[in-house]
Amino acid sequence: MANRSAPFKQIDVTRAAKGVVAAGLPVGRVEIDRDGKIVILIADGNAPVEKNDWD
Repeated sequence: MANRSAPFKQIDVTRAAKGVVAAGLPVGRVEIDRDGKIVILIADGNAPVEKNDWD
């Protein structure tokens, strides 16, 4: 089975997160699905931070 290229690169995530920060919003969480879709959720200062085993 041939290896396929990665659906996203680290620079893609970095650029997206820097764009959110440049807009004056705090980054709460970054989610990436298997297709490479990057979703950045804005941090809410009042909401508790979810922790998982990977943190």
